[in-house]
Amino acid sequence: MKALQGIRILDLTHMLSGPYAGMMLADLGAETIKVEPPVTGEGTRRLLEKDPKNSLNGFGAYYMTLNRNKKSITLDLKSEKGLQIFYELVKTADIVLSNFSAGVTERLKIDYPHLSSINPRIITCTITGFGETGPNKDRTAFDMVAQAMGGGMSITGQPGNPPTRSGIPIGDLGGGLMGVIGVLAALQARHTTGRGQHVDISMLDAQISLLNYMATMHFLSGVIPDKLGNGHFVHVPYDTFQCSDGYLIIAIIADNFWEALLTLLPADDLNTEEHKYQPGRLKNKQLIHRRLNEILSTNTQTYWLEKLRSARIPCAPVYNLKQALHDEQVLARNMIVEVAHPLGGSTKMPGNPIKLSNTHEDTFTPPPLLGQHNEEVFSTLGLSHEDIETLQAAGVI
Repeated sequence: MKALQGIRILDLTHMLSGPYAGMMLADLGAETIKVEPPVTGEGTRRLLEKDPKNSLNGFGAYYMTLNRNKKSITLDLKSEKGLQIFYELVKTADIVLSNFSAGVTERLKIDYPHLSSINPRIITCTITGFGETGPNKDRTAFDMVAQAMGGGMSITGQPGNPPTRSGIPIGDLGGGLMGVIGVLAALQARHTTGRGQHVDISMLDAQISLLNYMATMHFLSGVIPDKLGNGHFVHVPYDTFQCSDGYLIIAIIADNFWEALLTLLPADDLNTEEHKYQPGRLKNKQLIHRRLNEILSTNTQTYWLEKLRSARIPCAPVYNLKQALHDEQVLARNMIVEVAHPLGGSTKMPGNPIKLSNTHEDTFTPPPLLGQHNEEVFSTLGLSHEDIETLQAAGVI
């Protein structure tokens, strides 16, 4: 059994932020019905579909990953008949998830006021760049827009270099994660109120939230922080250091870790009264960083990690993607799973990071072919096989 078994989602999302939210909810057991335009389908079906390195049987890596555990139906929401069928589906659903630009759901008459009049228990969630209120709600936004305006880019990268976006699309993924949290909160509230509600998620809001204590530091001090590379605003040493064959990180967040580190290194010059405590180490940050690089570069990553771990000093190798995806801890927690293609073959991808003790059935069905579940889903509305063929001939589905 899965945690969200019995919950039905109508997934209208496209690209990344919305599909990622839908994927997480589907992994947790919600029946997630992907509602796609007839003929073309959702946009990520086309991404990388003909790239021989990054596709499988016509499914690119985006679509293959983001749409596992989902069903697919086709429906023209711009047609009157298609809209009426959608309304019938809403009567059977718990959640309608979308990430259209602001205002689109209203124009299509699939926003919360319309849908809640059909099903008072319905929960709607929109994930947009700037949210559905405020002076800039109509601006176009994708991942990098959210990253740039969210402040994170300004403190990412090496000092003196241009701002650097996160290597993973944290603007999109952050919005998707907030969408999942919002939907689950609305589901819980419905147990008390008996009614659904609308969840309005802004990708920019998510980035501002993720600034967390750094934003509070700015409000307290008035200081606008600059890029620190892989260093830290407070802790020293807390950075990336070079070994003879790679990189590792050391994260000294307490004075006792510093004392333990000194016992492992030939660095009597760093063993001073001033360096015993964080303020002194912060003052001499550049000196400490330079000396640690000099010392650690004399031997291998494995050599130093064994010494550091034996002293329980916070440390880690800096992995490339291949190393990260083959780490024994990652594999032990079923974070790499095999997902099949509906036409044959399979590929590996990241698993479900939410581990529940009682309702954690970890299964992954293939991402669907376009309209693969038309008959299954539409028949639950009382439509016959002949009805469905008629709708298909008319371009409604």
